[in-house]
Amino acid sequence: MSIHEECGVFGAFSPEPANVAAMTYYGLYALQHRGQESCGITVNDDGVFSSHKDLGLVNDVFSREILSRFPEGTMAVGHVRYGTTGATSRRNCQPLAINHQKGKLALAHNGNLSNADVLRDKLELAGAIFHTTIDTEIIAYLITQARLKTPSIEDAVSQTMNRLEGAYSLCLMSSAKLVAVRDPQGFRPLCYGKMPDGTWIVASESCALSAVGAEFERDLLPGEILVFTKDGMTSRLEHCHTKPRKSCVFEYIYFARPDSIIDGVSIHAARTRAGEILAAKHPVDADVVIGVPDSGLDAALGYSRASGIPYGIGLIKNKYIGRTFIAPGQENRVDKVRIKLNPIAETVYGKRVVLIDDSIVRGTTSKRITDLIRKAGAKEIHLRISAPPFLHPCYYGTDIDSADHLVAAHHTLEEITKIVGADTLGYLPIESLPALAGNIPCCDACFSGDYPTSIPKNTNKDRFEKKLSESEG
Repeated sequence: MSIHEECGVFGAFSPEPANVAAMTYYGLYALQHRGQESCGITVNDDGVFSSHKDLGLVNDVFSREILSRFPEGTMAVGHVRYGTTGATSRRNCQPLAINHQKGKLALAHNGNLSNADVLRDKLELAGAIFHTTIDTEIIAYLITQARLKTPSIEDAVSQTMNRLEGAYSLCLMSSAKLVAVRDPQGFRPLCYGKMPDGTWIVASESCALSAVGAEFERDLLPGEILVFTKDGMTSRLEHCHTKPRKSCVFEYIYFARPDSIIDGVSIHAARTRAGEILAAKHPVDADVVIGVPDSGLDAALGYSRASGIPYGIGLIKNKYIGRTFIAPGQENRVDKVRIKLNPIAETVYGKRVVLIDDSIVRGTTSKRITDLIRKAGAKEIHLRISAPPFLHPCYYGTDIDSADHLVAAHHTLEEITKIVGADTLGYLPIESLPALAGNIPCCDACFSGDYPTSIPKNTNKDRFEKKLSESEG
C-alpha cells in the first residue's frame, strides 16, 4: 500500500491578456509539496484552450521552451497531483479539458469523493464512457450534464454539488469565467487573492499567492462558489452551512507549507503549538531537541521552547528528494530515506536526543531515522510524534485506503517503540487536536474513526484502473 498526499490547484483571471502560463507555473512551483506525481496547465486565450501536462515535477514538465509555447491569455488553471484514486499515468494528469455542446471546460480538483463508486456506476449505466480513472472526471461529467439544462456554468456547478460527497476544492474555467469551489464541509483548503494589476488568483494555499505577488484576500467558506469574470468577482453561498464543517486536521500537522495560513490559522504556529503540547504531555530529561525535516522542525522548536531543552539541527535533508511519506512503493520509499536524510553527528553524539516527527504510518521510515541518529552516536532517542496514532483509513484525499499497514492499528505503544528503535515514544493526544486548528471543527477520522460521510464500499485506489483496463482489452 502506498500512502499519498492529495493535490494542489491554482487559477488566474487577468483583466487583460497576460502571461498567465508563467504565473501559473510559479504558483504550482509553490504548491509542489502537495503533489509530485504529475502537473499540468491549461490557458484560455479568448476561448481557445492550450494545455500541457505530464508526469513529473513542475520544473521538469515545464521547461522554458514549453512555457514559451503558451499564448497570452486571460485565464489559466493549473494542478499538481498525487493520486488518491486512479493509477499514476499520463491520462490521469490534470487539468481535465472537456469539449461539450455548451462550450469548453477545464477542471482541476483537490480531494477525494467518498461516493465516487456510486456516481461512476450511475454515469456508466447512463452511457458515459470514462477515459481516466480519477474521480475528477466524474465531477466533470456531472457539471457537463447539468450545464446542458442550466443558464450558466456556476449554476451547473451548484447543481452538481448536490450530488457530491466528500472532499473537493475545485478550480475550473469556461470560455469566459473562472470558478472556484470548496465543498460544504471544507475538507481541503482553498483561498484567493488579488495582484496589483487586478489579476485574481485562486490557490490551495496562501503560499502560492505570495509566490506570484498576490495579496491574500481570504479563504473560501466551506460550500462557497466564487465566480470571476471581466466584470469582477461574485460569491454564491447557497451551499454554505448545509453540512457540518470538517476541515482536515492533517493539513495543519503535515500537508501544508509552514508559511501558509489556512482558515486564519498559521501552519507554523499550529505545528509549534503541537510541540509545546508534546513537551507538556510527554516530558523527558534530554540534552537536545531535533526535528525531522521538514514538517517536524516547527514542532521541535515548540518542544524546545516549552521544555527548555536546547534546539539543535540534527538532520540535513537532501532538497532534491521527494517526501518519503508519499513516495510510491515501499521499496522506493526505503531507498529514498537512505539518501534523503543525513545526521549531524556533532549535534547528537553522546547525547540524549528528543526526536520530533509528524507521524508514524508503517514504522519503516521512523526505524530508519532512529537508526541514523543512533549510528551518529546518540546515547538515547526519545521519539515524539506531533499527531495521534494513525488507526483508520482516510477517504477524503489522503491515500490511506486500508488499515492493514498502519502500525498503530496492530501494535501496542510498547511494541511500536521497539519496532521503531526508540527508547521512549509519545504521541500527540487526540484531544489536543482542536488547539492546533484554532478550534475550527476538523475531520480526525484517520485517528478517531469518526467519519463525517458514509464510508465507500470499495476503497481500493486502483479499482477504476482495473475497470478501464478491462474495457480497453
